[in-house]
Amino acid sequence: MNTPARPRPLRGSCRAGLAAATAAALLLTGCGALGSLDGTVTLKLVAADYGDNEENSTAHFWSDVAQRFEQANPGIKVSVDLQSWTDIDRHVADLIKAGHTPDLVQTGGFADQVAAGRLYPATDVLSIDTQANMIDAFARAGQVLGSQYGIPFVASTRVFFYNKTMFAKAGITAPPTTWDELRHDAELIKAKVPGVTPYALPLGPEEAQAESMIWAMGGGGGLADNAGNYTFDSPQNQATFAWLRTNLVQRRLTYADPAATDRKTAFNDFAAGKVAMLNGHPGLISKAAAAKVDYGTAAIPRRDASVRDATFGVADWIMAFKANGHRAEIKKFLNLLYQEQNQLEFDEQYNLLPVTQDTRQEMTSNGRHADLTEFLNALPTANFYPYGDPAWDKVSGMVKKQIGGAVKDGGDQALAALQTAASAEAARARRQ
Repeated sequence: MNTPARPRPLRGSCRAGLAAATAAALLLTGCGALGSLDGTVTLKLVAADYGDNEENSTAHFWSDVAQRFEQANPGIKVSVDLQSWTDIDRHVADLIKAGHTPDLVQTGGFADQVAAGRLYPATDVLSIDTQANMIDAFARAGQVLGSQYGIPFVASTRVFFYNKTMFAKAGITAPPTTWDELRHDAELIKAKVPGVTPYALPLGPEEAQAESMIWAMGGGGGLADNAGNYTFDSPQNQATFAWLRTNLVQRRLTYADPAATDRKTAFNDFAAGKVAMLNGHPGLISKAAAAKVDYGTAAIPRRDASVRDATFGVADWIMAFKANGHRAEIKKFLNLLYQEQNQLEFDEQYNLLPVTQDTRQEMTSNGRHADLTEFLNALPTANFYPYGDPAWDKVSGMVKKQIGGAVKDGGDQALAALQTAASAEAARARRQ
């Protein structure tokens, strides 16, 4: 059984004030007021919550960072507006529309804001040392037309997780490497370990774009080609989702309605011993270990050996907005945020992967992260979403809502409809 590194406790001194946090916006300014009339500059940061309850909410991390930054920089306050992943993009759009553009946003994309001319380039808001410390692959993934605007915040790759106890009960001696093996194993589990979901297929609105890209890559396709053109209805993708539809969903080897199933549900079910197999990021390690699940990890199965072995990687990003003219203050805040102690603290808290070289070196060498070795080694060769496409944020939203239809009856039509909508959105974004 893999044992995750024990995260260091966060140092936030505002925890008592966070007990009333809800799923609505959570505003933090260290432990002080939201603003003042004495000329103090308040940086407005909208951030996504990586926790799933009040105790592990990201609010604790931001409160600690904001307090230490304010102590080191009198005259600058930090107001943090914490949002769920489901709501954050819509919330930011509403703020901009209402004329309340934040200074910083930490979320899953950036290119649409670049296309709208709203962002500072990274060179304007990061010191030379901070820029040089970024892992090259992620800095490049943050570029649009050769200039970096997306500032990577955390990274993740995906691997295949399986429940060893269930495998043993089903007589399975090794994790599957191909789709046919996965289906065979799922059928054995259904027959010999009743009452569990053999394979979790979360294609619900939380993060359907990740699961769909993993499967598309495993079938020799992808969400977009090397030129950035969307390829949802390519022959490879049609074949992939047809396989899922007929080999897993219709055989009742996954959830009854993958389109209504979120990643959070799949992860919780795996930790509760209700799911045998799924694709997971490093955050699942601590959840499974805390629940005392005897699990294993392996490379994600591909259609067959003819498909190139590719690693799926994702990054979450920070964007720096120009609207309020706070470039100098933003730069000071980001240079503190990207110090090793802060990056390591966040990555260890959520068992995520680093985007800075010094943090990666520390996590590789300090002996506390043997469980992440496979993930850390995959970082340099990971394949990413088309982050640099200005249409990606909206297309990603389409994927979240529509891709689940591809594993239902008429799935080919669902892919065709998604292709038409995505191509139209990409063309519209290029005209702007």
